[in-house]
Amino acid sequence: MEIGLGFAAADLPGSQVQDEIFYKRGKVWHKTNNAGGIEGGLSNGENIIVRLAFKPIPTLMRPLQTIDWRTKKAAAAHVERADTCSVEAGAVIAENIAAFVLADAFLEKFGGDSLAEIKKRV
Repeated sequence: MEIGLGFAAADLPGSQVQDEIFYKRGKVWHKTNNAGGIEGGLSNGENIIVRLAFKPIPTLMRPLQTIDWRTKKAAAAHVERADTCSVEAGAVIAENIAAFVLADAFLEKFGGDSLAEIKKRV
């Protein structure tokens, strides 16, 4: 999961990653949103951009090459159609990962060793 440019930012100099801040007609705005709407654990007012990727489901209708573990000879993998769709499970996982990452950003901003301490800071 990544927010904003995410891993792509690691290949760029800071001058191409930082979002410049502008002010016009009573409004603060950014020309870009490389931070993905989160800076220092706090929303900067821009859209929060989150991307998440999943590996493909392992079920293949065209079996891949493998070996027979007893004979060590080449064999075709068994085809078993179990995971026909991962969208439902993926949505639950994505929601939880996003909540975890955003909670981490929240804690980065407000910190604290206990919920009571965090509540005092918010």
